[in-house]
Amino acid sequence: MIAEYYLWIKSLHILAVIAWMAGMMYLPRLFVYHCDAPVGSQQSETFKIMERRLLRGIINPALLLMLAFGGALLLVPGLVNWTQGWMWAKLTLVIGMLGLHGFLSRITREFAVDLRKRPAGFYRLINEAPFVLLIGIVILVVVRPF
Repeated sequence: MIAEYYLWIKSLHILAVIAWMAGMMYLPRLFVYHCDAPVGSQQSETFKIMERRLLRGIINPALLLMLAFGGALLLVPGLVNWTQGWMWAKLTLVIGMLGLHGFLSRITREFAVDLRKRPAGFYRLINEAPFVLLIGIVILVVVRPF
């Protein structure tokens, strides 16, 4: 029965991944700019609002939808051959992305209370992490190298 909706589920999963990744790539960029804004300034307060709204309004809902539709895809009979290593590697990278999501959420909470532990360069570096993980995930899904 779920196989009948495979293409719809797959489409919705891809859309959720795109929304999640867009947010995951933009949030660290906001942190870079937020670092340079003086504590208590109007600019800093604006970044707090932007970060919170991005996380709660886009990134978190997209994550939940991605997990729901991705989980549904795993239920499609015959879709996944669990003896192939590419799926395990992909899931490992997805777990890494989930960990990064949690880390970015924690940083958002830190900025919300004006706790600035790291320099802007750190956020420039982690701004690349979602894309690097995404490259690996897409290659594993499309090429299925092992």
